[in-house]
Amino acid sequence: MINVGIVGASGYTGLELVKMLVTHPEFHLKYLATTTGDTVIEALHPSLVDVITLPVDKASIDSVVEHCELVFLALPHKASMGFAKDLIAKEVKVVDLSADYRLELETYERIYCEHEDKNNLDKAVYALIEYYREELKKTKLVAGPGCYPTATLLGILPFIPYIDPKAPLFVDAKSGLSGAGKKLSQTSHFVNINENMFAYAPLRHRHGAEIAEKIEKIQGVKLNVNFVPHLIPVTRGELVSVYATIQEDIDPIEVLKDHYKNDPFIRIRENPVDLKSVAGTHFCDIFATKNENALFVSASIDNLLRGASSQALVAANLMCGLSEGAGIPTIAYVP
Repeated sequence: MINVGIVGASGYTGLELVKMLVTHPEFHLKYLATTTGDTVIEALHPSLVDVITLPVDKASIDSVVEHCELVFLALPHKASMGFAKDLIAKEVKVVDLSADYRLELETYERIYCEHEDKNNLDKAVYALIEYYREELKKTKLVAGPGCYPTATLLGILPFIPYIDPKAPLFVDAKSGLSGAGKKLSQTSHFVNINENMFAYAPLRHRHGAEIAEKIEKIQGVKLNVNFVPHLIPVTRGELVSVYATIQEDIDPIEVLKDHYKNDPFIRIRENPVDLKSVAGTHFCDIFATKNENALFVSASIDNLLRGASSQALVAANLMCGLSEGAGIPTIAYVP
C-alpha cells in the first residue's frame, strides 16, 4: 500500500478525495490536515460517520513527510505553492488542485499574484489526463486543471485542426453551486441562486486565459477565447457549450470518436449531453454537431470529480504506476 494524505480536507474537493480513497485498492489514506486541525474527519463531514474515523491535524511539512509518499493539496491558490515547494524538496509527490502550478509564469502572475515557487513551475505536469498521460507517469508534481477548462478543452481540442483561427471562440459555461466552494457569499446565498441563473465575470474570468493558453500549448494554435461562466441552481455538474467556425467539411461525431477511441473515461454521445449522466463519476460526455461552417460542441462533467478530485486521483494513479481507473467512480447519481 502507498501512504497518501490530503491537506485541505475540510472543503468539497477534500471530501470527494476522502470518499474515493477510503475504498482505493492501493492507496492508504494515512494523513488529513487543515490550516487549523484539532478535529476528526467525521466532525468536518458528518456523512462520514461510521465510514472512516481519522484525526485532522494542523498542516505541517514535517507531518506530511512523516506520513505520506504522496499528498493532495486541496488548498486555495497561493497557499498551495508554499507547501508544495518544501514537500517536493523532501521527495514527497504532490498533486495540487489549486491554480498555482497550472499556468505559465506570465499568465499566472497576470491573473493571480506573484509566484513564490518559480523553480518548480516548469516541472509541473498539467493533469488533463488524455493529453498528458505519459508525462504524468514520470512527474513528482501535478497541476490540476480548472473545472471549466477541463470540460472546455476536452470538448474543443479535437476540433482545433479544423477551426478557423481568425474567428473568435465562444465558450458558454454553466456550473453547479458546489463549484463556488463551501464559503457563503452573496451570489451563493439560497435566496439569490434558487430558481435563478446568472453570468459572472463574463469575458474576464481567469479560466478564459487558462483555456487559451492550453489550446496554444497542446495544439499550437492561438485563438481568441471568449469565456462566459454562469452559476445555475444545482448542487453539482457542469455543462460547457463551445461555438466555433470550421474551415472544412467534417463529421463532428466521427472526429470525436476517432480522437478519443483509446480513452476510457470519454463518452461520445449521439445526442446533447446532460448533467445527471455524469454526476458522481469521472466521465466526460461530449456531443458535437454543425450547421455549414458553424460548429457546436457540448461537454458535461461533474465539477467536483472530473473537474477536480477524481482527475487528481487519476493523476496520482499514473504517478505511482497504478491502473488509471483504480478507485475511480463510474456510476452516476441517477435519478
